[in-house]
Amino acid sequence: MGGEMARAAWFAGVLALSALAACTRAPPPVHFLADGRPEHLSDWHVIFRDGELLKLNERVVPYDLNTPLFSDYAHKLRTVWMPAASAAQYSATDSFDFPVGTIFSKTFYYPRAAGAAAAVSRTSDQSRDFSGLGLNLANVRLIETRLLVRREHGWEALPYVWNAEQTDAELARTGDEVALDLVSTDGEREAFTYVVPNQNQCAGCHVTDLKTKSIAPLGPKARNLNRDYAYADGVQNQLTHLEKVGYLTGLPNLAEVPRTANWLDTSQPLEARSRAYLEVNCGHCHNPKGAADTTALNFDIASPMDRHLGLCKPPVAAGRGTGDHLFDIVPGHPDDSILPFRMATKETGVMMPEQGRDIVHREAVELIRAWIAAMPGSCV
Repeated sequence: MGGEMARAAWFAGVLALSALAACTRAPPPVHFLADGRPEHLSDWHVIFRDGELLKLNERVVPYDLNTPLFSDYAHKLRTVWMPAASAAQYSATDSFDFPVGTIFSKTFYYPRAAGAAAAVSRTSDQSRDFSGLGLNLANVRLIETRLLVRREHGWEALPYVWNAEQTDAELARTGDEVALDLVSTDGEREAFTYVVPNQNQCAGCHVTDLKTKSIAPLGPKARNLNRDYAYADGVQNQLTHLEKVGYLTGLPNLAEVPRTANWLDTSQPLEARSRAYLEVNCGHCHNPKGAADTTALNFDIASPMDRHLGLCKPPVAAGRGTGDHLFDIVPGHPDDSILPFRMATKETGVMMPEQGRDIVHREAVELIRAWIAAMPGSCV
């Protein structure tokens, strides 16, 4: 609740920017660039620094996902902007059809921890992230902002890395590395290297069809967005809000819209939480059209609970990635299963996912192990 209230206060301030023009200089409007690769994030005017706050520009809408992609415990500020008089077309199963001119932004940041400048907090608490009109830069450290831009020829991914002064982010087509020290609430410290993907890697993760090489947004699907968000004028379903502001058409009754589980919500079924986590973190490659299609291992939410999902399925050319285990998932036996073994290692060539993380997502490993342990049946 603290995080939702903080985001509500933040968005309320963003919407009130025009009323505060006498006190705060209004930024230029969002600038969609139809081609080229601008050197600075500020060239787009989607988000901007104002004093100790990172703010959203006019008509830039924040959103969250029921279950997000894990990125070394980084927090993420997600936004979408669309040109006037344009909207996305609803789909019950796939990413929405977004119009040319759409700009998605995803800013990766960490709450600051006490100690050295590289110290950041390992926490899911966002209550200190926001203050008044925006992201509180006194409490958080910005790392990178990735843009996904819909141009005439298709989607283009552009990674930007924030400078040391936290005033702007610069285009990093070849990626970057940031040394950080992750500090848990009990004081445990873990040094790691946060890796900013290069432009090709960034685009590669968004390939939705390996044959055509076409890329698209992954998160903005009905089942991921079907959740409440605390907006300035009250709590509202995100899909309903997008329709209200003119960013979405074709939305059916919410009772007909699918919804994935929140993997952290222990009141929801263990299987639903596990399947949601695996789809978001693994399903972009492990699906019939993805980069890992030859493995015959599919983590799409619609994949049946059989060998398609790894139950009693021998690996395909996994090499050292098997950990000398025989099957991807052995019902009732997580210690004998390849899936949690690969999630729990940081060894190059063995760990899964192969990129996008430098450390182990311990809570997720525990979740998947508990799910496998609770499965009935055997591989005999």
